[in-house]
Amino acid sequence: MRVLIIEDNQKLADSVKVGLEKENISVDLAYTGVQGEEKAYITDYDVILLDLNLPDKDGLEILEFLRSEGIQTPVIIGSARDEISDRALGLNIGADDYLVKPYDLIELIARLRAVVRRFQGRSNPTIIIRDLEINPIRHELLLKGKKVKLKPKEFDILQFIAEKHPAVVSLEEIAEHVYDENFDPFSSVLRVHLARLKKQLKESGGEEVLLTIRSKGYRLWE
Repeated sequence: MRVLIIEDNQKLADSVKVGLEKENISVDLAYTGVQGEEKAYITDYDVILLDLNLPDKDGLEILEFLRSEGIQTPVIIGSARDEISDRALGLNIGADDYLVKPYDLIELIARLRAVVRRFQGRSNPTIIIRDLEINPIRHELLLKGKKVKLKPKEFDILQFIAEKHPAVVSLEEIAEHVYDENFDPFSSVLRVHLARLKKQLKESGGEEVLLTIRSKGYRLWE
């Protein structure tokens, strides 16, 4: 999962980023509304955490702009403004959830995952595809009923591909959703992760689980 936090309180934003990254969630930061609006417009994030009280542009204006431009990325409004009218206005404009500051990190993570599941049309956090069961909350993978231990980033890659199943997912899409903005797209790191992931799944399942589709990308079983 890749999250954009638009928050002018740098100390708070940095603290939330650290907490989310401990849960293997990739995070980009924007300390101004204009910067956040630009990032949200250009990049296909999984979810956006949007502050309302930004110094240069009101958060509700940013949300209204994104929705008017057809950007449907789930948005959680985070604000110290807890009046019912503010919540109702944000939700009516197109927000998916509303959290009052200060954040409880456990609740924030749960809500981020919940709005992403709803956006993907899933109610169950566990992703089941044939003999594959992926539990993002426990970071647990079962293949043919047996636990398979993956490195955190390889788990994230598999989760993203599974969420898009049965579509073929390109390298660019994987990089955009699994890594943050500091990731070097010319690095061989992603290909190394994919090669290890393919090998481990094949060894654990006794067959090719993750397929390479020539010139297109990757997908799970046919």
